[in-house]
Amino acid sequence: MTPTTPSATTATPHTDPARPSTGAAEFAEKTALVTGAARGVGRATVALLHARGARVLAVDVRPGVGALAEDFPGVRTMTGDVTREETATLAVRSAVEAFGGLDVLVNNAGRTLNKPVTETTAEDWDAVMAVNARGSFFFAREAFRAMKARGGGAIVSTGSYACTVALPEGVAYSASKGALAQLTKVLAVEGGPLGIRANLVAAGVIETDFLDTFRSDSRAYLASFADAQPLGRVAQPEEIAEALCFLASPRSSFVTGALLPADGGFTAL
Repeated sequence: MTPTTPSATTATPHTDPARPSTGAAEFAEKTALVTGAARGVGRATVALLHARGARVLAVDVRPGVGALAEDFPGVRTMTGDVTREETATLAVRSAVEAFGGLDVLVNNAGRTLNKPVTETTAEDWDAVMAVNARGSFFFAREAFRAMKARGGGAIVSTGSYACTVALPEGVAYSASKGALAQLTKVLAVEGGPLGIRANLVAAGVIETDFLDTFRSDSRAYLASFADAQPLGRVAQPEEIAEALCFLASPRSSFVTGALLPADGGFTAL
């Protein structure tokens, strides 16, 4: 799929991270790029960033991402496959040209797979890794370059508790999220002296239509996780979006290299 280019506006420079702000203007004058933005956690994150003053470029492989521009006036959209290097290059360049720089990257695009080790094919492995690890790397690398020129920024990724615990029948997914966790830590170490923070939300099971793409019993499967967590339920997309936005905001200005659990206490058991 060929990426499409958004139109341009202007933005003001990075603000002092040592002076956190909260409320509706928390991301005022900030530019954010969100991948996997068309639905679920991605859409909820776009909504929060937009409501709190950010200029947002939303990217998704689904053409439906264009509806975000109607639902959230001022949000720019772009259709593109995150596994292609040129998508990341174009997206970051477009955000910089449109808004004057890039302050926040939310690496949210993801793919999952539910297969035993012995049934996982090379094609399965590559397809999951291509989105969760390769695509996230491309966007992080290009955002890192733009943020270095900007004088700082925040890279936040939607990870999973699967990066710290083993999931049966989740070999490709767990490995890909483990790679994303390590990518986050390296970005934090290299980015610290440049004012670039990198963190990951290790999300638990979320009430979205994500599972519908690979399980016919997705609703029952989701419900089965409720009793497995101390909070007794699964997460809503907005709850994970709140965690992502916190790590992207000045409120977490001394947090970097962190894997923040948002799993209802699942990994505390």
